[in-house]
Formats: sequence, C-alpha cells, structure tokens
Amino acid sequence: MSWPEFDEDRHEGPEDDWSDAPSPRWPLDWRGLYPRERWLWFEQLWCDVCMLRERYRLAIRSEWWENDLQLEALAALAAWVSRYDSGEWDDPPGKLALLFDLERVAALLREGIDPFHPDRDRTAFVRYLIEMGCQPPPGTGA
Repeated sequence: MSWPEFDEDRHEGPEDDWSDAPSPRWPLDWRGLYPRERWLWFEQLWCDVCMLRERYRLAIRSEWWENDLQLEALAALAAWVSRYDSGEWDDPPGKLALLFDLERVAALLREGIDPFHPDRDRTAFVRYLIEMGCQPPPGTGA
C-alpha cells in the first residue's frame, strides 16, 4: 500500500466511501436479538471462544454458554481483542492492559468441572441454543 505524500491532494471518489462498509460488531449481550440473530451471535461467540482458548491458553470450562458471568466475560474479551486485531484500536498500552487483564478474566472462567473441548461440547452447545429458542439460519442442518 502506498501512502500519499503530505502535500499531495487525495481525492476520494464514491468508491472510497467507507461509511457503507458493514460493521461485523455484535452487541455484547444476546438478549433483545431475534431468534435467528441470537443463533448467529452465539455461533460467532463460539468461534471467538475457540480462538481465545488457543491464543491465550485460557482454561475455559465446558458449558460456559450456560453461565451468564462467563458468557458476558467471554463476549467482552472477544470484542476487546477484535478491536485490536482489526486495527480499529492502535493503542499499545491498551493492548498491554488487555494482556495483563487475562489473568483476571481467567478467574471469572474457573467455575465448572470439565474443561471445554470444542469437538466434544459442540452437540451440547447446539442443543442449548435450540432449547432456548434460537433459530439456525436456513440450510445449516441444525
């Protein structure tokens, strides 16, 4: 990518309109979403939790989706990490604060007996979503 020189005029045409770019951001809580949106919210969080577990070696417990405190902590952490990963936030001290706060977040995730294993826990997760009234998008086979 090349950056314009300081004294160069930069013309932005209609094709450069960034305001039309879709925002991938979801609310930090699923309540208030329609059934299909709730499904998508939980699916995104599932992917985020799997990433956070691997990336930061978080000891996430099985059935975290049934624990409101763990659910909110994981959603907030995923949103926080996403803002740095996307480049939306470029704040090294803030990123360090995130890394230092991982230990405090991990303390919120300790409740539970079995460790979270995505392959083993996927069926229970989908069952929980269906039981709480979430609706999978058409064609997902769930």
